[in-house]
Amino acid sequence: MEDNQPCCVYCELTSNEIPLINMQYLGKQVWICPQHLPILIHKPALLAEKLPGVERIASLGEEG
Repeated sequence: MEDNQPCCVYCELTSNEIPLINMQYLGKQVWICPQHLPILIHKPALLAEKLPGVERIASLGEEG
């Protein structure tokens, strides 16, 4: 969305339509809805187009 209204990074629903969770990524505010939070946790590569580099999250837990 270009009108700067917070929306889910995955489905693009706004806070007028669904609750949103705010987070910081690469110094920017990003929102995700509770329905798509599991994608961020379990399949972050699905968000790579909208959050470049997020696919690295999966490998962080596997290191050391």
